Amino acid sequence: MVPPSPDLPRWLDIATEAALAGGAVLEHYWGNLQSIQEKGRAGDLVTEADKASELVVLEILKRHLPPNHAILAEESGGDDLTSSFLWAVDPLDGTTNYAHQYPFCAVSIGLLVDGQPQLGVIYNPILKQLFRGAKGLGASLNRQPIQVSSAAQLRDSLLVTGFAYDRRDRLDNNYAEFCHFTHLTQGVRRGGSAAIDLAYVACGRLDGYWERGLSPWDLAAGVILVEEAGGQVSAYDGSPFDISSGRILATNGQIHPAMMSVLEQVKPLAEFNPQSEQLLAAEQI
Repeated sequence: MVPPSPDLPRWLDIATEAALAGGAVLEHYWGNLQSIQEKGRAGDLVTEADKASELVVLEILKRHLPPNHAILAEESGGDDLTSSFLWAVDPLDGTTNYAHQYPFCAVSIGLLVDGQPQLGVIYNPILKQLFRGAKGLGASLNRQPIQVSSAAQLRDSLLVTGFAYDRRDRLDNNYAEFCHFTHLTQGVRRGGSAAIDLAYVACGRLDGYWERGLSPWDLAAGVILVEEAGGQVSAYDGSPFDISSGRILATNGQIHPAMMSVLEQVKPLAEFNPQSEQLLAAEQI
């Protein structure tokens, strides 16, 4: 267990400054994009807003943080990924939403200490929502304390998930789980931003979230928000969360066992339809 650092309040303020600055860049480009490109995978977009936001965020972090802190950013990569202090930065989480002017997008900045999320800031500049949290310091939305929901059963819950970019040609996806949870709950949403999905679990707007195929910059900030708001984060089977796995189950804690049970029981899509691979291949023609 990583003990909280006495420097967390100062680092939280630095991350907040960087997120707000990145958010200002996103506001500037909102509705005025000139370049929208794919990064090699269908649907994995990057725009001039992503790149400009990242430049501003990294400049602020590098100016204020100690030299032994490393940074992993979605668009520019990282330097010393073995550092005990690693900042994971997504300058625009929800790029597809942003490109379509769907206001479910955010700057996400998280700090990992020895691989464990310790601090997070998520800022949606379009909806003016600033989420902040750090180990032992609680979590907040626009400087007001937040906590997870009180939903105790799946039938009373509203869930959220996302679909990986390789979902078109990979049978290890969550389509079957999505359908199953839809029948057991009040609904399942697909927001398109892992950072905001986690932030909304933290503030009680959503009760649970699961997804796979994620990167550290998708998760680092949101995990600590959920934990500091009283929620629970783990692997699908309840074992300790490992950010390198790309998989996460985050809930208000009360429905955690039920979601784990469903994720264990639901068969992968391939087992429902042995011809799925051929069908998916045919769709690519």
